[in-house]
Amino acid sequence: MKLNKLTKEEERVIVDKGTEMPGTGEYEHTFRPGTYICRRCEAPLYRSEDKFDAHCGWPAFDAEIAGAVKRIHDPDGQRTEIECARCGAHLGHLFEGERFTKKNVRHCVNSISMRFIPSKNGDNPPMAARHLEK
Repeated sequence: MKLNKLTKEEERVIVDKGTEMPGTGEYEHTFRPGTYICRRCEAPLYRSEDKFDAHCGWPAFDAEIAGAVKRIHDPDGQRTEIECARCGAHLGHLFEGERFTKKNVRHCVNSISMRFIPSKNGDNPPMAARHLEK
């Protein structure tokens, strides 16, 4: 498997399981149609229609592309880490039971762990920013 070369900051988050500062990620407020892929191996991870504005400081999704994300319980039992299922890149954490959306799950993802690929020929319908459905 070919892996992309990472910057020091990308490596700190993706390999060393760090977290980018809240509100600093380039995709927190991106709501255009497209697909989010793993920055390290380019595996498709999330679709724009599953993204919502959780007001948490990081991009939030309530579903992943089937089989794209691996869930790992943190040793402290407090959180569930999410990784790219293909290459093991650290993406962020999964939270359940917050009732932000009807799916009742939030993938809190570091922007730096992903790249956004916009839709080319309108294969995704236009989308307005999804807001919390409380």
